Amino acid sequence: MKSQITNALSDFFFEYETPRQVLVRNRRVGVVCRLIQLGVLAYIIGWVFIYEKGYQSTDTAVSSVFTKMKGVGYTNVNGSERVWDVADYVFPPQGDSSFVVMTNYIITEGQSMGKCPELKGKHNCSSHADCEGGSFKRTGHGEMTGVCVNTTKTCEVLAWCPVEDDHNIPDPPLLMSAENYTLFIKNSVTFPLFKVTRSNLVEGIDAKYISKCLHDPKEAPLCPIFRLGDIVKQSGFNFETIAREGGAIGIVVDWTCNFDVDVKHCKPTYNFHGLYGNPAETDKARASVGYNFRYAKHYLEDKVQKRTLLKVFGIRIDIIVQSLARKFDIIPTLTAIGSGVGIFGVATVVCDLVLLYLLPKREFYKNMKFKYTDTQVQPDSESLGLDTSVYYTLEANPRQVRGTDLSNDPDSEAGSIETEVSKK
Repeated sequence: MKSQITNALSDFFFEYETPRQVLVRNRRVGVVCRLIQLGVLAYIIGWVFIYEKGYQSTDTAVSSVFTKMKGVGYTNVNGSERVWDVADYVFPPQGDSSFVVMTNYIITEGQSMGKCPELKGKHNCSSHADCEGGSFKRTGHGEMTGVCVNTTKTCEVLAWCPVEDDHNIPDPPLLMSAENYTLFIKNSVTFPLFKVTRSNLVEGIDAKYISKCLHDPKEAPLCPIFRLGDIVKQSGFNFETIAREGGAIGIVVDWTCNFDVDVKHCKPTYNFHGLYGNPAETDKARASVGYNFRYAKHYLEDKVQKRTLLKVFGIRIDIIVQSLARKFDIIPTLTAIGSGVGIFGVATVVCDLVLLYLLPKREFYKNMKFKYTDTQVQPDSESLGLDTSVYYTLEANPRQVRGTDLSNDPDSEAGSIETEVSKK
């Protein structure tokens, strides 16, 4: 037992096995093999290394964004003039990456808590029995008192009175001047893996340049100041259409960087996408039209609490930062090369299938590829003192294979005779 273990260990550590190979001279199989190998090579070079850049490691950025709007609006509604500044038309005012710019509104002034009739269509009635006291309607403005108001034929409610009437949206939008507002975007990104920090205020973008530049995809692609009308236009919307009832636009700040070159070449690009409010859609095709919300300004008048209610229609802007940085790394490079070398084995598998199962001489190729042994003959060979480890090579002599003349076949194999090289 000890000697067997020793022999097994000796064979494992001090012997080397290599597979037997058969050289087949067949034009069709040879062409198929080389075409497959050429395709694999094109895949490795073209797709893995050039397109997918498999020789580089990747990292995404940690980013921060803040914004600042500038511009003044003017309205004149029924002879009431008003100037709107940033504090009036931007929500929220803190400069977040997601905010709303008001472009239209419905104002209800002087509301106070009390009892008043509902709007027509909200809860119509013909008698007090139609108005259940203490109940609410989801689309109503307050709690029903149980009284049907004869003048309006609607139920009376306890609410902020007079109730808001938002049936008629101003057209054209009241704040069409918002088209000329400007948006300043400041963005900073950090790639932790490569320890690189960049800002969209890249080299050459200084205070003097910012004071006079306006973003243009061709003339000033790095300028961080954007005109609201240009943002809407580049997102595919019509400003008047989206300003009337509101919508949403996404600004994508794209950082795609290659740190195999100088870091100063890592610069952002800006893309604009219409997210909601496509004017090509009809109102009937949409469950809810536009984008709006309400907010109120409360005050006291003669010790009575009152409020001014605004239903705001606006353009919601979402600033989205996407990033991908690459740099050469030996680990993904070796991994890509190793996987590519492994794929080369596909050519061998395909050619073996063609040789062994599809060609007319498949039985001949099987005899050449596989060596069959008879275990019953082995004891007799050992008793005669013969060495059963016989090595073979293939030589070109097609006339000696099974007595068949194959010399006239241009695609025939190079040889088929097994010649004994060594015997004990």
